[in-house]
Amino acid sequence: MLRYRLLLGPVLIAVIVAVLWADEALDRAAVPGALAPLLGGRATFPPGVGLLTLALAASPLAAGELARILRANGIGASTLLTWIATVCGLLVACLVPTAMPAPRAVMIVATAATFVLILSILHASRGRTVEGVVASAGGALLAFVYLGLLFGFILALRREHSAWVVLWIILVTKSSDIGAYFTGRAIGRHKLIPWLSPGKTWEGAVGGVALATAVGAAGAGLVPMPAGFPALAAWQGAALGATLAVVGQVGDLVASLLKRDAGLKDSSNALPGFGGVLDVIDSPLLAAPAAYWLLAAFSSPH
Repeated sequence: MLRYRLLLGPVLIAVIVAVLWADEALDRAAVPGALAPLLGGRATFPPGVGLLTLALAASPLAAGELARILRANGIGASTLLTWIATVCGLLVACLVPTAMPAPRAVMIVATAATFVLILSILHASRGRTVEGVVASAGGALLAFVYLGLLFGFILALRREHSAWVVLWIILVTKSSDIGAYFTGRAIGRHKLIPWLSPGKTWEGAVGGVALATAVGAAGAGLVPMPAGFPALAAWQGAALGATLAVVGQVGDLVASLLKRDAGLKDSSNALPGFGGVLDVIDSPLLAAPAAYWLLAAFSSPH
């Protein structure tokens, strides 16, 4: 398992860096004339196009894994419906502009959620039976929020910051996973939550927080903030790192709850050594909202 992680980990990092580099480059790339009307007449691509493309490309895998978990729980989840719910969440989070009044933005999200709800109810009742309708609706809304809206916070981070801030956030969050894994293997003795995740230890959790705090502090002064916004201080980076470590580990445990309830250890075997797509993104998904609001608090204009 460790061998696969050491082999595949650098590949995944390289893919993410390449996507974010392309995303940053697209900010300065001219929009082809045929696409200009679709982008509101913009001369350059909006921030986050590369990230959104990656999310849409990975969404069938992630949705398929979540549908598998739901079916293992006895919920008649359709992979297609789970994917549609995921894409709805992604697009809503991406298309709601920052400058839009909050009440209007909330109504757009609520409208998309209503569409997913109605679609899931219609799908569940297609066999002229009422059995499983509520469970099907709950599964679709889980995909809408968990895979769609939560990743939308990563897109929102990109919309307001450079691609390198997003990379820093991902590195901080995943460094907690790395620190927890290796610290737990080396000195882990006391089980964190044995009934849920037997391999996790308190020592590993502390090691994860320590490494994420260090990565956060080290990167605080290096990541470029938007024009007119102050650079982050080391203590702010450390606070962000510690917070994302804790929230990210909670995200890992939330994913474990979903999988254990379904009698599964991994969401799939798509990524040897890691499990599935959900096993890789579980901590960043829950950490993204915390990162968004912490950066909003830290980056107040002068």
